[in-house]
Amino acid sequence: MSKRGWTDDVSDILRVGEGFRLADVDPDSHPGYDGDKASGKVDLAGGLDSMSELQERLYAESRAGEAKDAVLLVLQAMDSAGKGGIVRHVVGGVDPQGILLTAFKAPSKAERAHDFLWRIEKRLPEPGFIGVFDRSHYEDVLIGKVRSLASAEEIERRYDAINEFEAKVAASGTRIIKVMLHISSDEQRERLMERLDRPDKYWKYNPGDVDERLLWPEYMAAYQTVFERTSTEVAPWHVVPADRKWYARLAVQELLLGALEDIDPQWPDADFDVKAEKKRLAAS
Repeated sequence: MSKRGWTDDVSDILRVGEGFRLADVDPDSHPGYDGDKASGKVDLAGGLDSMSELQERLYAESRAGEAKDAVLLVLQAMDSAGKGGIVRHVVGGVDPQGILLTAFKAPSKAERAHDFLWRIEKRLPEPGFIGVFDRSHYEDVLIGKVRSLASAEEIERRYDAINEFEAKVAASGTRIIKVMLHISSDEQRERLMERLDRPDKYWKYNPGDVDERLLWPEYMAAYQTVFERTSTEVAPWHVVPADRKWYARLAVQELLLGALEDIDPQWPDADFDVKAEKKRLAAS
């Protein structure tokens, strides 16, 4: 992986492993990175060049029919934790034709007529693409559990269904990067208050966010269970401290870079005679 200001492999230090406790993670920390906000912004800009080339190579390789690899970034978080900033400042720096972004909302009546994974499967990235889920199938075991939208038995079934589903997706050639942006309750309050202080941010404010804040302990407990039940070898969770936006963006970029570097896509060879085409073009 790209080192830059990183002292350790970000995938290792942020990965949810055995004995992980969400309560032990400081949302204001920046584990594995020895720089500050200024250096973080510089490193983020520098990483965009590497990401852009790797993403273009991935896309080009698949268009030539020579690869089956894809990347899926799953973003989960409490409201205002910075999912939109990740999309704009990290994923937004590469060629959009190779990106498939889905912001999952509450399921429609038609979607509720199917199993909860039905609409998710329809939005998986094709080979050569980076798929981004802004919220995901995990809403069905987070809100579903906290708000009692499904029975305890159904929630338990969904954990197993998710693991089977993700194992199948990973086996098909898709690298799955699951990220929980971990914001503190105090930081969320400040960010929501800023939306109320600025008319240009009113559109981002949802009164329902305050209702969800009142259930903060329940959501943290639900996330802990999600990590325990669905952080697997092929699709591990990574918990990214998110009180510092610059760090969260840098960490997610590093996770994406790691996946792309692991795939190591190559420029496809020409399927035509280059010398002959140069002569034809020169004479045209």
